[in-house]
Amino acid sequence: MGSVKQFLKRKDIELSAKRYGIDALGAMAQGLFASLLIGTILTTAGEQTNIAFLAQIGGYAKAVTGEAMAVAIGYSLHCPPLVLFSLCAVGHAANSLGGAGGPLAVLFVTIIAAEIGKAVSKETKIDILVTPLATTITGIGLATLCAPVIGQGASTVGRAIMWATELQPFLMGIIISVIVGIALTLPISSAAICAALSLTGLAGGAALAGCCAQMVGFAVMSFRENGFGGLFAQGIGTSMLQMGNIVKKPRIWLPPILASAVTGPIATCVFQLKMNGAAVASGMGTCGLVGQIGVYTGWRNDIAAGTKMAITAWDWIGLLCISFVLPAVVTYLIGVGFRRIGWIQQNDLKLDL
Repeated sequence: MGSVKQFLKRKDIELSAKRYGIDALGAMAQGLFASLLIGTILTTAGEQTNIAFLAQIGGYAKAVTGEAMAVAIGYSLHCPPLVLFSLCAVGHAANSLGGAGGPLAVLFVTIIAAEIGKAVSKETKIDILVTPLATTITGIGLATLCAPVIGQGASTVGRAIMWATELQPFLMGIIISVIVGIALTLPISSAAICAALSLTGLAGGAALAGCCAQMVGFAVMSFRENGFGGLFAQGIGTSMLQMGNIVKKPRIWLPPILASAVTGPIATCVFQLKMNGAAVASGMGTCGLVGQIGVYTGWRNDIAAGTKMAITAWDWIGLLCISFVLPAVVTYLIGVGFRRIGWIQQNDLKLDL
């Protein structure tokens, strides 16, 4: 047993929830952002401005989504170069075979292939052959066997959530908004979760509402301490910046969480806000305005498919209210109340910017 532990340590193979559930998952979301999300934004911009070159670039970016996710995961697992480069084929296979649940399949398959590759790396004199072969055969073999099943399972769960949201928009609006919003602020990836479950439609709109409540909520609530720097860092960056303060005083998290419980059902029941763009955008909130661009892309897709006649003023009002106005107002008012009763004190929300 001791020799096995020494081998794993020497190979930097760490069997832990943090390594796989936080580091790898978070890296996968970055890979998604750098390929599918950026590609979607460029494609949309190209189509709306009639600049074919932008749309072409976007298409190329979206085409390597699986590869980008796999390399990002491998990078987070500290893979040697030959393993890292071999993961491109693994990611492509897992994402293609996983269908709508491709991101989850990529995560599972890539982790195993990467660790196998690391285990054999530089253990033979013909490393340049053995390592890529071990990584590629393991990864694509697993993808062939498991990715369709993983994809089907993820799609089933996602469809069940979306079906429940259509059936009970008020209750599910609260649940999804709160859970995904919390995931966005935690050191895990709400975007990857939404992508893995293909969370779109009303459920995607509720997820977007929860993420916006966290980002805009913290940005506005902490403006007294952090000024405009904090406003932009959290409002269009990430509310994860507050995680250190939350650990010190967890109740500062309550105003954004309560705000998400308010905005979620308003999104589903009042505005019927749907995310019919890329599922990963459901978990992005206002980060780089990706969530809002995703909703707009969904509107355009619906119009092209004939399921929506036009983008209305009510659509824009709903998007602006759910994304910016309501999170700011509700969180600010709750935050003021918390400050008055002493639950939030000066510098509890201070960031080192």
